[in-house]
Amino acid sequence: MMKRTLVLLLIIYTSSLLFADLSLTAIDKPNDDGSGIILNWQYSGEEIIELQLFRRHDGGHYNQVTTFTELSGKYTDTNEIEVGTEYDYKINAIANVESPKNPGTFNKLIIESAHAKATSKAQWFNTDKISVLIFGLILFVSIMWFIISARSGKDLYIRKIAGLESMNESVGRATEMGQPILFIPGTLDLDDMQTIAGLTILGKLAERAAEYDTELIVPVCRSMVLSTAKEIVKESYLKAGRPDAFNPDSVFYLTDDQFGFVAGVDGIIVREKPAANFFLGAFYAESLILAETGFASGAIQTAGTAMPSQLPFFVTACDYTLIGEELFAASAYLSKDPQQLGSLKGQDIGKAIFLFVLITGIIFEILGISWLKDFLTIH
Repeated sequence: MMKRTLVLLLIIYTSSLLFADLSLTAIDKPNDDGSGIILNWQYSGEEIIELQLFRRHDGGHYNQVTTFTELSGKYTDTNEIEVGTEYDYKINAIANVESPKNPGTFNKLIIESAHAKATSKAQWFNTDKISVLIFGLILFVSIMWFIISARSGKDLYIRKIAGLESMNESVGRATEMGQPILFIPGTLDLDDMQTIAGLTILGKLAERAAEYDTELIVPVCRSMVLSTAKEIVKESYLKAGRPDAFNPDSVFYLTDDQFGFVAGVDGIIVREKPAANFFLGAFYAESLILAETGFASGAIQTAGTAMPSQLPFFVTACDYTLIGEELFAASAYLSKDPQQLGSLKGQDIGKAIFLFVLITGIIFEILGISWLKDFLTIH
């Protein structure tokens, strides 16, 4: 009797929700790796306390995913979604129904359900990032164009970098004074691009030093940098036609400790009094100590780093400073290699295009035109 009463009550209750309707749709999440399914639900009634979402696949049991209190909305299911698997979703509308036997007591009952199915798929390309593709292609084409132009013999204009132009002056000064050249390739290991850029410049400097028969001193604070720098200097002497003049002890290891290394280099500067100092690589708090000691010794100093916090110290205490990207452009500038020159020139053109688009986008936004911003926005 009790069961019949509850069934009758449920029929009467649901008949009062004649215009209530629960719908559920499931679609594969676009522009992803197949790890998401988007669910949209809508309920037209108002007599529910929550919506319960369930999921199953391969004909298994339904497992509850989450619950909602909103009558409509969107949910992205990313919980252990497998690519190529079809998922069956069910959403139940739960309402409080008063018990006829105990007035004032309410029971939770499912008054309506909806089902939807979707299969997860992985996409090859994220169409939301089409702007990235376009700009990437522009950059690629510009780099390849200038590399081909450089290989064909076309003279590419590269802005002069004073710090690199002064390299011959520094080597000549050291030769005339009969004093050595000091080179520090930063304080980080080979996994840092600044160290690699510094070692590239070291190769060109060592070649000039070999030609002028000038002593070169290269203290380092990393074991990997030690072996690399030694090979670079050795090869430079070989290129200069003076392999016998190479001194293996000119490149040596001091210590990994930051300020222990600085103390050792300062001692070298005070004792050996090099005529030219080169600080090219990654530096931290030791930058000012090194530069000030070199300045006090009267050496001509060239520094370069991509560490913004250390640039003011080098600019103040050194004669020439390579700022930021000038350090990375140095290898192309010195070697005149067509591939490196073309890459450098192509990147500059790409940056100019990006800057133009940025300024254009700002102007459009001021004028209330937002299509360019919408196109460039990555969702």
